[in-house]
Amino acid sequence: MNLKLKRTPGLYLAGFMASGKTTAGRVLAAELGWRFADIDSEIEQGEGMSISQIFRERGESAFRDLETAIIRRYVRQVQFGNPLVIALGGGALIQPANWQILENNGITIWLDCPLERIRKRLGNDTTRPLAADPQRLAQLFEERRPLYSRAHFRVEADCDDAGEIVGKIMQLPIF
Repeated sequence: MNLKLKRTPGLYLAGFMASGKTTAGRVLAAELGWRFADIDSEIEQGEGMSISQIFRERGESAFRDLETAIIRRYVRQVQFGNPLVIALGGGALIQPANWQILENNGITIWLDCPLERIRKRLGNDTTRPLAADPQRLAQLFEERRPLYSRAHFRVEADCDDAGEIVGKIMQLPIF
């Protein structure tokens, strides 16, 4: 058993956009009896605008700063012993500061979902600024895989059944 989970009860779901972090995270939190937080939703609520609007009006750098601030806020709750399941944004791990704080304060789980399934889930979604260009999406997917692979655990998420994904998570040796 990994003692980090005992010391800091935080589970951080990482993965590419539309990999199921929010959907599986809600089910996982309910299963564990823990609170759930979605970083992207928190940013949108706090700023009163969509992520695509933040990207358009302030740029990706400003969005990443907001993302780091929200992650730090939730990790502080974990550090105080409040168990949380947190769905990270798809690009959260590109920031070295985010990785460092997450790595030292709980367990990161990579939901590894194939690009074909992600494309299917996204469909014609125009709310995700980094998904607008299909070629750029594929490039981004490949660029981020090495970052996600640093997670403590990898769970294959090649299905649309959140319960099945949570079942895989619950089989990890941290429980």
